[in-house]
Amino acid sequence: MHRLPGVTLALTLLLSTASAEPGLRPAQPDIAHLERLLDRLLVVGNVLYVAAHPDDENTRLLAFLSNGMLLRAGYLSVTRGDGGQNLIGPELAPGLGLIRTQELLAARALDGAEQLFTRARDFGYSKSPEETLGIWGHEAVLADVVLAIRRFRPDVVMTRFPTGGVETHGQHTASAQLAVEAVARAADPAYLPDAEHRRLGPWKVTRVVWNQFTGFGAPEQELSGSASLDAGGYDPWLGLSYGELAADSRSNHKSQGFGAARRRGPIPEYFKLLAGEPMKNSPFDGVVFDWSRVPGSEKLVAELKRARAAFRTATPEAALPGLLAARAELSRLPDNPWKAQKLAELEQAIFACSGLFAEVVADRPSTSPGATVPVVVTALLRRPAKVTLNEVRLAGHALKTNRALEAGQPFEVKEALSVPSDTRLSNPVWLELPPTAGQYPVSDPGLVGLPEEPAPLQAEFLFGFGEQSVAVRRPVVFKWVDPVLGERYRRLEVLPAVTVDPDGPLLVFPDAREKQLTVTVRSVAGASGTLALDLPPGFTVTPKSVPFVLEKGAEATLAFRVTPPKAAATGVLRAVATVAGRTYDRGLRRIEYAHIPIQTWLPPAEVRLTRVDVAHVRHRIGYVPGPGDEVPQALRQVGYEVTPLTLTELREQPLGGFQAIVFGVRAFNVEPRLSTLHDKLMGYVQAGGTVVLQYNTTSWPSSGPPPLGPFPFTIGHGRVTDEGAAVTSAPHPVLTNPNPIGPSDWNAWVQERGLYFAETWDERYAVPLSMHDPGEQPLRGALLIAQLGKGSFIYTGLSFFRQLPAGVPGAFRLFANLVDHGG
Repeated sequence: MHRLPGVTLALTLLLSTASAEPGLRPAQPDIAHLERLLDRLLVVGNVLYVAAHPDDENTRLLAFLSNGMLLRAGYLSVTRGDGGQNLIGPELAPGLGLIRTQELLAARALDGAEQLFTRARDFGYSKSPEETLGIWGHEAVLADVVLAIRRFRPDVVMTRFPTGGVETHGQHTASAQLAVEAVARAADPAYLPDAEHRRLGPWKVTRVVWNQFTGFGAPEQELSGSASLDAGGYDPWLGLSYGELAADSRSNHKSQGFGAARRRGPIPEYFKLLAGEPMKNSPFDGVVFDWSRVPGSEKLVAELKRARAAFRTATPEAALPGLLAARAELSRLPDNPWKAQKLAELEQAIFACSGLFAEVVADRPSTSPGATVPVVVTALLRRPAKVTLNEVRLAGHALKTNRALEAGQPFEVKEALSVPSDTRLSNPVWLELPPTAGQYPVSDPGLVGLPEEPAPLQAEFLFGFGEQSVAVRRPVVFKWVDPVLGERYRRLEVLPAVTVDPDGPLLVFPDAREKQLTVTVRSVAGASGTLALDLPPGFTVTPKSVPFVLEKGAEATLAFRVTPPKAAATGVLRAVATVAGRTYDRGLRRIEYAHIPIQTWLPPAEVRLTRVDVAHVRHRIGYVPGPGDEVPQALRQVGYEVTPLTLTELREQPLGGFQAIVFGVRAFNVEPRLSTLHDKLMGYVQAGGTVVLQYNTTSWPSSGPPPLGPFPFTIGHGRVTDEGAAVTSAPHPVLTNPNPIGPSDWNAWVQERGLYFAETWDERYAVPLSMHDPGEQPLRGALLIAQLGKGSFIYTGLSFFRQLPAGVPGAFRLFANLVDHGG
């Protein structure tokens, strides 16, 4: 069990935004940021911003609060955005959540705010806050929001969205409702749902405000009378306006395609009171943001001012006497709501003014519990200050040094790090337990809501500054030089003795014939044992188990033959390795993009099995992929020959060799030049081919939407979010040939029926399907079919991009009908 005392938690949140690779590369602020850090020490106040997803936050306001007002600002994203789409790669669900978490941390590293979460899952689009809270589990997610407030202790809570009255994503509205309710619960001393709440105790927020904006339930005339702030000022320390800084921060949301233009000049921000004390001019009316709110802090303030007056850009160490004296004074003060955070900030300033550098670097990227890893411990004083390195604590071992550091002379020692047998594995804490429909459970209340868990292996450096001992923690890291990106850092991974990776997450059987499944077994330290497959009822495997012997760092690929039942069936296969009487059933995935640190994830070693009769006459498909598209791999499993096509290939090569051309989701959005091939594609259809266009959004160039089909139609925002919504159909060959589509084919769909349905269409399109969410009018634009010459054009908003990779049986049968429909 990990318990984070107040100072440690404050450091965890503070240092998580310290560098481009959060929490990894030892951070040294430049002189402008260091000077502002000294100014921030005299400011006492916190603001928490609350919304539903990554990219919902107002980065302009966060940049202004953190850098202009020097407040401690935080963003509570209720979810990690794992239910969205990915414009940069194939990761969805938890993998996308890992990416978006790191993109938020990168954004906060620029705008200066901190990042918090709850355990709630982004389960996809919701049309009401009632549905959202029902799926999340109202009381559980409320407790998490209360926990964030009690940890962060904000004076003011701000919401991005109103609590009602506006048609929007239900998760948006729910986030605001939770914020208002959580503020009341946070102040209630009787509300103590777990040990972490009992440790923190109640906290009273001054007020909750909605950060209004036009086009979202706030007309211009209403805004003009609201309390306001100007977040568009210029910061001479940064050399940027807060609007410019905010754009750079927001542009870190690369998986969502949210690059933003810099903005200069006034940026008024408006606020409406939701709960708490009245306000007139500003959301901070009546709130004091200095040390006068802490009794007995007069001497502390005097020392902080002495440090600030002594600070010089060329000699930052001149501020050390005042900073050390201020630290001693703050340590002597009774506990108060800001003590832990200000101690963390003071120590960060002391290290920065000293130019101290400290790190522990391993000679390899991965290890396992019980192994030994050579490491190099380095400490370097880079300014002329009196500092001693007293001790380095590393995995239960204390290295006594008691050495006076000399400016410019590195202290370096090689050690053999013995990895304790109970060391926590390198797996995100929110992905360790099986998820529920609405949450990612976390067993330790002390780790709930943290952006990322502490590194499994850490070192603690104890530095002496006269009579004071100041500690700094550093993760044990591996570093290397990327020929393009330069020096990079990553945490030293702690992996199981064996990891087990099936060669894909899905195995589809379109008939009763057996299929091969290969599984890769890896070991960092070396291992021998057996591998077996745990199968659902009706499926069989040969052989029953396979032995393996692995040297250090080796891997082996083992093959099995899986036979399905004759009848339709679904289930989950689990691959299990047994080594020395212990079982291992986790795989190993690494998510690597240049803009975030490498992410290690140990998912369950599972494969979804689907036995479903899928008939199709056509086999050769040309496929133009959309972003993060996993449909081609799924189609190959039911016997299609799928050839990926680029824009150039589509333009230059004859298409007659393909029996159908399929476009992935958003293909025309991300590659607008595809519209120049409209005539060629329609000629292909006239000659007997079939074009299947999966959904595109309404995001088109200023020139407007291009022609997509043979006859006019428009795409709207219509969607059906209830994956079990009833579907009615009109007679049409696409629903009978070659696979008769019945009610059972609409079972077991995931997350939604579809999105971005056609809104209007020419009468020459057939629209055989109708569906709707509860309480809404039927939507008929999920499937449009037009005959042109000898072939067919089909537009579909049905979410095949989710259903096929998830192994949904009926989705394969219906998609096969779409491909076969035509000449």
